[in-house]
Amino acid sequence: MRAGRGETPAPARELFRDAAFPASDSSLFSNLSTPLAQFREDITWRRPQEICAAPRLFPDEPWEGQVKQGLLGDCWFLCACAALQKGRHLLDQVIPPGQPSWSDQTYRGSFTCRVWQFGHWVEVTTDDRLPCLAGRLCFSRCQREDVFWLPLLEKVYAKVHGSYEHLWAGQVADALVDLTGGLAERWNLKDLAGSSGQRDRPGGQEHRSCHQLLHLKDQCLISCSVLSPRAGARELGEFHAFLVSDLRELRAQDGQGILLLRIQNPWGRRCWQGLWREGGEGWSRVDPAEESELLSQLQEGEFWVEEEEFLREFDEVTIGYPVTETGHLQSLYTGKVLCHTRALPGAWVKGQSAGGCRNNSGFPSNPKFWLRVSEPSEVFVAVLQRPRMCRADGAGRARALVGDDRTSWSPASFPGKDYQAVGLHIWKVPAGGESPGAAPLLLQEPLLSCVPHRYAQEVSRLCLLPPGAYRIVPSTYLPDTEGAFTVTIATKIDRPSIHSQEMLGQCLQEVSVMAVMKT
Repeated sequence: MRAGRGETPAPARELFRDAAFPASDSSLFSNLSTPLAQFREDITWRRPQEICAAPRLFPDEPWEGQVKQGLLGDCWFLCACAALQKGRHLLDQVIPPGQPSWSDQTYRGSFTCRVWQFGHWVEVTTDDRLPCLAGRLCFSRCQREDVFWLPLLEKVYAKVHGSYEHLWAGQVADALVDLTGGLAERWNLKDLAGSSGQRDRPGGQEHRSCHQLLHLKDQCLISCSVLSPRAGARELGEFHAFLVSDLRELRAQDGQGILLLRIQNPWGRRCWQGLWREGGEGWSRVDPAEESELLSQLQEGEFWVEEEEFLREFDEVTIGYPVTETGHLQSLYTGKVLCHTRALPGAWVKGQSAGGCRNNSGFPSNPKFWLRVSEPSEVFVAVLQRPRMCRADGAGRARALVGDDRTSWSPASFPGKDYQAVGLHIWKVPAGGESPGAAPLLLQEPLLSCVPHRYAQEVSRLCLLPPGAYRIVPSTYLPDTEGAFTVTIATKIDRPSIHSQEMLGQCLQEVSVMAVMKT
């Protein structure tokens, strides 16, 4: 409405500009070490209403909000973002409802998200100016480019990490922790392909198989990654993460069972020439009506693979634990809600409790956590380490990350992450056995060890534990490497626990925890 004669026009609303994460190179780059640097002179910043006529935060249809990767090698983060579409309560936790839209009078150009950071939710606010090339979003986008929840969340996550460039390469599991407040599990598909069906190790879960994913697909985020270079890997991309968007069990015309997995490539193209591509010979084994139905379900960037192809071509699966509306973890295996949780702080201190891995004589000096289980229980144990806020690099680290290899840039130059290689070990204490002060940890084999020695935020294991006392020992890979961490223990319990904690020896050197848990 125009102002009348003699009237003063209403002043234009001043939109928020985030001085802590400005629309400048300092927010885009950390050290210009990635292929992103070649676009340095061409990237501009625009608000959503400058990108399209009618921006929306969320889509009307689920497929419109499907994640698509841009120029940034953050497939690991985008795969975790898809977890938020598994339940409205997860999305509302990260993107609080009620934020003004671009058409509201209360709109001021700011946007707020919550990110789980080392044990609690942290609110992060930034402005809605987004990096663009030629007027279009140059990083993540949704299938419908007028939907902005994903690029805005990506900007918040870049602010948490210091720059967009710091998001180049990472762990899907770490992003899942940050976006759900839960935990994640990683399966090595090469071990899965070569296993014989027995229990994978004492204290662990029953034999894992792709068929288990059938029961998890509707409630869990399932991601798969290609990590190892191989002949023809350019078809899928090395160091790249994908989504497992569906699984279907079919009956072939000869009566044999067929397990198909629908894979979504965040790049937004199918790039797959396997037996189950459109027109592939795999479809000749099933009814034409099933072929037509399954191919019609494919969105941009999706393709079907059979279980055998999946185990051969991909290296790893990451599964996010379901999180209930009350914020509790749910077991991947039994569906039990692990509603009894304890988070216990600890630290590796040089010269006191930084003993390194089991190859080092100082290993027994690592922090120790004591657990008593009264009845057979499903117990989740995780070591969540605090970022060290220092940078390092190395080819070994690059192999543990997923990013993007669409250029000639070497994976060894991935920007360093703030985590060190750590392990988790559990010993069962014999009945009437040693006291907590004794620690012949180098002489006894642990009940289980989770020792990927990877550069990641969290190392975890879900265990089936018989009654008894247990010693939990988190360790670093190298001795005298300092760091802070939290050990999280979660299980189902039907009555209040008896919980006590005492410090043994020097501060932060040893923690003793006794808990009575019942399922």
